[in-house]
Amino acid sequence: MTRLLIAASGTGGHLFPALAVAQALPADWTLHWLGVPDRLETQLVPGDISLHTVRAGGLQGRGLTKVANLLRLLGSTVEVRRLIRRERIRVVFSSGGYIAAPAILAARWCGIPVVLHESNGVPGRVTRLLGRLCTRVAVGLPQAAERLPHCRPRVTGTPVRRAFLEPAALPAWVPQGPGPLLLVMGGSQGAVGLNRMLRPLLPQLLAAGCRVVHLSGSSDPDSGALQHPAYVERPFSDEVPGLLQHADLVISRAGAGSLSELAVCGSPAILVPFPQAADRHQDANAGAAAALGAAVIVWQHPPEHPALGQAIWRLLGPRLRGCDPAIDPLLRLRAGMERLAVRDADQLLAQVLLELTG
Repeated sequence: MTRLLIAASGTGGHLFPALAVAQALPADWTLHWLGVPDRLETQLVPGDISLHTVRAGGLQGRGLTKVANLLRLLGSTVEVRRLIRRERIRVVFSSGGYIAAPAILAARWCGIPVVLHESNGVPGRVTRLLGRLCTRVAVGLPQAAERLPHCRPRVTGTPVRRAFLEPAALPAWVPQGPGPLLLVMGGSQGAVGLNRMLRPLLPQLLAAGCRVVHLSGSSDPDSGALQHPAYVERPFSDEVPGLLQHADLVISRAGAGSLSELAVCGSPAILVPFPQAADRHQDANAGAAAALGAAVIVWQHPPEHPALGQAIWRLLGPRLRGCDPAIDPLLRLRAGMERLAVRDADQLLAQVLLELTG
């Protein structure tokens, strides 16, 4: 029986790929999960996986803050080493983030293999610092491999949940009608900046016959201001696979997880990278999609700036006018997303783990 420790914490971008890999492993593997107290993993990790938590801090900071973070890292590494010994873990897998640091160090301390997956086009700090200590490094985008020459990374794509790989119905609550469907989403927490770019454009879009589904997040102060039969605003939805598969155009942030979901669903997209993302990694993710003709990039801007509106009309306008499908720009974007998509990333990563455990 193979015992695996999965280290993933914090956001859906780290948790969902790790969950997809867990589901792709043989049924006789025993799985343990390493996370942080009071984070999203305490809600998402299935009950048949043993969840363990440690206090893991980042590697950032200066002066006393950096010293405190390093001491916390040392303490959490000792805890993880005890966990590996106690549960007789044979291999460690991490999808990155701060929880990866004590997992990698403890695995090396115990002399067992560790696999690290980096989903973003710009590798995170832990990957850059500790990637060379890992037995294998896998990346979601080729651009990341170019930045990790000493790790000999393997390009596997980023795993997505199975629901995105199977046909899904359009939710019944979506506005009905002949007009094209525009889906706007800012990630698991929403995106106030993106919402503010969109809202001035809604009256004209709705008047032109568009249907709009707006997943605005739970912290938007302007939520609920607009009422229209062709417009639905919700904080979030657990039916995103169906929305992506049926949307004519998606406006989204450029997190690696969102990008992978867009790709496997073949969803034409306008990407608005989050400008405060660490190392501007969403810029690189969006650039990778645009280079394949899969998306149009619009940089975040004040609500009065015309860039987002111009991009929407350039892409949706021909469909609203009933243009010849041969010149429909959305079809070209959809073909680009097909080129970007990796549908078996979970299987590829599972195979890496199987190779390391014989």
